Amino acid sequence: MKILVSLTYYYPHWTGLTAYALRLAEGLAKRGHQLTVLTSQYKKELARTEMHNGVRIVRLPTALHLSRGVVMPAFLPTLYRLAREHDLLQVHTPMLETNLVTRVGLMRGKPTVLTHHGDLVMPQNSRDQFIERAMTALMVQGEREATRITVHSCDYADHSKFLSPFRAKLDCIYPPVEIPEPNLEQVAQWRAELGLTQNKLVGFAGRFVEEKGFDYLLQAIPFVRAKIPDVKFVYAGEINVVYERFFDRWKHLVEQERESIVTLGLLLDPQRLANFYALNDVFALPSRTDCFPSVQIEAMLSGTPVVATNIPGAREVVRVTGMGKLVAPRDPRALAEGLIEVLTNRHAYMKTRAQIREIFNTEKTLDEYEKLFETLVNTQ
Repeated sequence: MKILVSLTYYYPHWTGLTAYALRLAEGLAKRGHQLTVLTSQYKKELARTEMHNGVRIVRLPTALHLSRGVVMPAFLPTLYRLAREHDLLQVHTPMLETNLVTRVGLMRGKPTVLTHHGDLVMPQNSRDQFIERAMTALMVQGEREATRITVHSCDYADHSKFLSPFRAKLDCIYPPVEIPEPNLEQVAQWRAELGLTQNKLVGFAGRFVEEKGFDYLLQAIPFVRAKIPDVKFVYAGEINVVYERFFDRWKHLVEQERESIVTLGLLLDPQRLANFYALNDVFALPSRTDCFPSVQIEAMLSGTPVVATNIPGAREVVRVTGMGKLVAPRDPRALAEGLIEVLTNRHAYMKTRAQIREIFNTEKTLDEYEKLFETLVNTQ
């Protein structure tokens, strides 16, 4: 098959969404399919066209940034031209151009698959709320016109106000997650270098944005420390996010808990990331809203149980694996109690890497996508 994939950011940009798109595209390319990715040239030094691990990347210049998205003036004519050469179109949302992809699919007579990575939830200010409403309208139009919609879990789909009207054309497919096994010798050395050999460690990772709920984790620190005085909270990720100033609102708590927080910065090397998860005794996922954060699967594959908020989508992994505990959302004390429970009785929540792989397996994900795409192409 010839598959055209559209999304705002792709390699070398790295988020959970781009990692998903990259693993899916490269996995299908290895199976003999032709993959083209249409995306933004978000940095001028990036090549306009490039082959990377069997996937052709076409990058378009950006005219301006609009919150988390970008405006690409050449997107529509390029999409229209490339659509003619491909059998199927896929768009990863949220993306400003979602309904353009689905509309061109209809015009060209090509099946279109919309892969939904989460309902758009923007910060609570007038500008971002306007953007959220406008983009949501475009996404809903795209959902109407898409041939099929894939979503990370049926739990999320059943509770999404955007997806529920389209339940009849939804396919629930777990994301492709890959991470090497941690190097325990390197982990022990890293702990020693950080001076944390005698501490209990709580890891957290990701962009410091409102939806991730790190403010609740900061507020939970004193409650955890009251029961476990030697606890430290280890953060891997970017603090200064260009399109959101959420960190600035909570910087005072970061400063207040400075003695309990260790920051490692953004970890891009897969082995280093696996070692980070294994470094910690528990991984915290305090999200306000989250479709399906792959970090919790990565943590479990690295041998670390998870404490996650009991919200649609984010709770799926703990529910189906049992490797962790679910807590009430937006509740620092409940989050603290969950962390204390897992830190104190960690052995009760442990599963093997093989047990996690029985449920979350990239080859199974590729099988499901390949079957879906082939069915759509062959019935056109």
